[in-house]
Amino acid sequence: METKATEISSSKMFGGYNKRFKHFSPTLGCSMTFHIYFPPLPSPSHKFPVLYWLSGLTCTDENFIIKSGAQRVASSEGIALVAPDTSPRGLNVEGEADSWDFGVGAGFYLNATEEKWKNWRMYDYVVKELPKVLSENFDQLETSRASISGHSMGGHGALTVFLKNLDKYKSVSAFAPIVNPINCPWGQKAFTNYLGGNKADWEEYDATCLISKLNDVSATILIDQGEDDKFLHDQLLVQKFEEACRNAKVPLLLRLQPGYDHSYYFIATFIDDHIRHHAQALNM
Repeated sequence: METKATEISSSKMFGGYNKRFKHFSPTLGCSMTFHIYFPPLPSPSHKFPVLYWLSGLTCTDENFIIKSGAQRVASSEGIALVAPDTSPRGLNVEGEADSWDFGVGAGFYLNATEEKWKNWRMYDYVVKELPKVLSENFDQLETSRASISGHSMGGHGALTVFLKNLDKYKSVSAFAPIVNPINCPWGQKAFTNYLGGNKADWEEYDATCLISKLNDVSATILIDQGEDDKFLHDQLLVQKFEEACRNAKVPLLLRLQPGYDHSYYFIATFIDDHIRHHAQALNM
């Protein structure tokens, strides 16, 4: 199996290149694809910091690259964008594609402990394997300077990955994140199936629970949330995270955006602010 990353497509954009790669993931036990946007290279020896983007339910590694428009500011700020897929694929586990909010396209960025879903280890893939693949294959990336962002399920992933690895990431942001999955239908369905019935295990992947246990978060967390998002009140529960941050004295910039929904139109509108938020942290 080819663990080395092989380029499968390339398109020029804002002076740089969107490139898609394929590799075999030992962590997940299947072939995976990911995208990198490489900004224009100012000199042959230059190294770019990395911003990881974690996508939401049903997405692949393509949605953000095609729809967000993030490359414009990433190009000018000199930040590489890395977008992995959202779950293992092609394993043919019974029931993996039965519903859009669980299984394929719905890895929830955790390490499953239930035997049936043992390959669903997107947490280890994002935190451990992917950075190693990047550093071994791309000399122009400086993976020790990294930040993380995401949308919805990916916003949940970005926040939990950041909070569990404060030494690995300079900053975090999210669009409409699932911030309290132990208390919403999406999270409860995923966690029951992936992690089993022990609620203490669930809390390890819940940003609102994690915040309450931390007292050393110094980087401001940026969250944009559309006020017309149909998932706001039953699935996303951003007010719970806001309250937890206030109690833990964690700096949070929560921007409620009137009229905006859960879509990539919303993400594209505010993505420039997020890229600049991370650029400031990565270039300090």
